[in-house]
Parts: sequence; C-alpha cells; structure tokens
Amino acid sequence: MNRQRALAVTAAGAVVTALSLAAGAAPASAEILDAKAADARADLLGNVSPALIDELSDTFGLTESEAYDRLAVEAVASELLTEVPDSLDASYGGLWVAEGADEILVATTDRAEFNEVRAEGATPVLVEHALADLEAAGSSLDALALDGLYGHYIDVERNTLVVEAADEAVAAEAVDAAGIDPSLVSVTAAEAPELYFVRGGDSYIIENSWRCSVGFSVRQGSTPGFVTAGHCGSAGDQVTSGEAAPGTFRNSVFPGSDRAWVAVGSSEPLYDEVNMYSGSRDVANANQAAVGSSICRSGSTTGWHCGTVGAFNQTVNYAEGTVTGLTRTNVCAEPGDSGGSFITGNSAQGMTSGGSGNCSSGGTTYFQPIGPALSAWGLTLVTT
Repeated sequence: MNRQRALAVTAAGAVVTALSLAAGAAPASAEILDAKAADARADLLGNVSPALIDELSDTFGLTESEAYDRLAVEAVASELLTEVPDSLDASYGGLWVAEGADEILVATTDRAEFNEVRAEGATPVLVEHALADLEAAGSSLDALALDGLYGHYIDVERNTLVVEAADEAVAAEAVDAAGIDPSLVSVTAAEAPELYFVRGGDSYIIENSWRCSVGFSVRQGSTPGFVTAGHCGSAGDQVTSGEAAPGTFRNSVFPGSDRAWVAVGSSEPLYDEVNMYSGSRDVANANQAAVGSSICRSGSTTGWHCGTVGAFNQTVNYAEGTVTGLTRTNVCAEPGDSGGSFITGNSAQGMTSGGSGNCSSGGTTYFQPIGPALSAWGLTLVTT
C-alpha cells in the first residue's frame, strides 16, 4: 500500500502532524495495518458481491483489487473504533480512514500514547483538543434556538467543532451564548436542512398520505418488522400500502432522535438484504464504519448512491425540531428517501434522516445510527 504523510491546519491555526519517517523505512504501524488488512481481505474474498466491488470502482475510481484493499482497511478501522477510544480514554481525539483508504489515523492529545496507537496499526496524530472536550462544547449548543443556526458536528481530521449557520454572525452569537471557547470552533455557511419526506406513493405509505423508505428488517422477539425514520410516523400510525408489508408504528422518536420501528404481520417474510435498485446487498451485521469509510444509501426516490462518512454525532436543527447523534455523509438524497438504508460493505449503519442538496447537484445527508433503535426497543437485526 502506498502511504503518504501530510500536514493539516486546524481552524484555530494549530498544526496537526502525522508522523513522518525516513524514506524507505516502513513504520511499524504500516506493517501491522498491512497484516491486519491482509486477514480482513482474506475474509472478504468470496463474501462480497460483485455489485459492491463495481460500485466502489465507479464511485472511487478503483480497480477490483484496490476495492478489496479499501474494504479491508475499513474493516480494520471499524474494529479499532470499538477498541481505541477506551484504551486512550481522555486523550482520544478521534479516528478516521485516510482519503485514499490506505491508512488509519488516530488523534491523541498525549504524545506518550503514540506507541500504543502504532501497535494497533494506526498512525498517531498529535492534536490540541480531546474529542470529549469538543463534544462537550457541542452539547452546549443543543439547547439554543436561533434562526439561522442549522447544526454542528466534530471534524476529527481538523480537530474542531464545526458550527453550521446561515452566516458567521449567527454562529458567533451561538458560540457566545453557549459560552464556548472560540478556539474550539470553525464556522461553515450552510443551507437550511430539510427532512426527506413527501406526499405520494411508492416504498411505503403512512395513513394513505405520505411516503418514506424502509431501513432494515428487524424482529422484536417473534414480532417481525422494520426500522425507519422517526419523522415518518408516530406510534400508532398505520403503514397502509406500498412495497413494504402493511403494519403499525410501534415506537417512534422525533425530534431529539429520528428513529422508529414498524411491526408487520406475523406471516410476512423478512429479507436480510437492501435493495440496490440493480440487485440487492446482504446485511451481515451492524458494525459501525469509521469516518472516511465508504458508505451507500438506498431510498425509494433516488435509489442507490454512495459516498463517504464525514462525521459522527451531528446535531441538526430542522425546522420541525433539533435532532442529535446523527451521522454526516456526502451521499445525496431527496424527499421520500427518508428512513432508507445506509450500509457499509455488509454492515448496517442507519436510517436516512434529512439533509440539503439533491442527487443532481450533490449534497449532504444525515442518518440516524441503527444502534440506538436496536438497543432501546430490544430489536434484533435480521442478517445473513
């Protein structure tokens, strides 16, 4: 794998440095990552659909071999995402897959942790702010209700809290009102986000009135059903028609979160797959993908589109209410795609919430991670 080391500058002007080594000397972290990725690649062979390899090739301009390499590194990153934060604890600054998906980077505020990071196969990056401090600053914005304040998220690569607003004046007002140290913050001018939600027919229709998209098949004990977006319906609302089986919204949370699950008839079949609109994708698990990983979305309006994970724990201020804990992506979506599946490889990630832009000009889309829905309501993901 061809690895490059680079410098990045945070919004506050601090330099974030990934270690450079003498030319020709492979870092220990690279050797360990190569070994872990080789094991992951061996597991992938024969277990990945040709359609997935084709879409990665088309989306990222990869050969078949490079597509497998990318999936292997992303699988390793997913494992480290569950291990590294606990091991670094207070010094942890975030983890992401490099743009070329040939390196995993881990940020820490403590240089003494570098050897531990390298031992996991990742490249250490020294940063000024711990992830917990950035998240705490972001949390203080959640209660604010300012016109033109659209949301916020942590950019782990830049080690900054990004505030999305109509203009810098609104963002400055929010930062001041929340009592946040301005050095933690960068500002992005953004469009007002909208829920992906329309009237009309297709994937599944609620109360004969509006349309959303199925997320993933689940069971609560012996009761079959599917997860979707909370803004698609309230508890007790009926799924009356569409491609999905008729059913009833058993639980729904929106705003705050954007998750729901619909129970269907006991005789209805559940499929352990996602519609790619040119085939299907098997669902094997719900392992979380790291920032920078490839990800694809399926929805009843625009079908199948792919991109990358941008950030975790995004707060979005929709006109209908604030939602926290969303994941940010650069995958496009449009109204009616709400509730639809986000998946990386064969790992279920979550359900489409909303965003800005469209699939003609591109845009930003947020999804509700599937984990909180499964754990809150005792649901089991239907897998291969």
